[in-house]
Amino acid sequence: MKISGVDIRPGNILEYEGGIWKVAKIQHTQPGKGGAYMQVEMKNLQDGRKTNVRFRSADTVEKVRLDTKDYQFLYEDGDMLVFMDQESYEQINLPSDLLGDARPFLQDGMQVKLELWEEKPISVELPQQVEATIVEADAVVKGQTASSSYKPAILDNGVRIMVPPHIESGTRIVVDVYEQAYIGKAN
Repeated sequence: MKISGVDIRPGNILEYEGGIWKVAKIQHTQPGKGGAYMQVEMKNLQDGRKTNVRFRSADTVEKVRLDTKDYQFLYEDGDMLVFMDQESYEQINLPSDLLGDARPFLQDGMQVKLELWEEKPISVELPQQVEATIVEADAVVKGQTASSSYKPAILDNGVRIMVPPHIESGTRIVVDVYEQAYIGKAN
């Protein structure tokens, strides 16, 4: 399925220059002169190479259709992750770098989707949002509470994100896994 260059999102699997690539990061830029473009950082899923590509809004790229299967994360074994097929209870070992920047958000027992290309697992998709606990948050600077400023905080998995000034240590929050951004307080 062809998608526009500006519709590319982190986690998408693209066919580009004869390879299968996973989008790691994107940055949409609209310069003063010229058309908008999407700066895309991708990793080749076959050989591990990384590249940075600029897609204009008029460019199209092939989004690979992958088969997906539901798996459950069981445990970590060295640098390998062990997952179990929800239907057959068959276990599979995958390298931990397959998750990229989302790796710290993987939790024991978490339901994930394994994406298969030609019956070979090439990607693990975590839930878009997870709950996490703030373990360390900077103090609010007096006078900044009325503005829409954010302060750095560290989650229980070690990831540093920006949160609103009213969030304190010990607060449960919802985090976007792929953008690594604060969504809101957990219920």
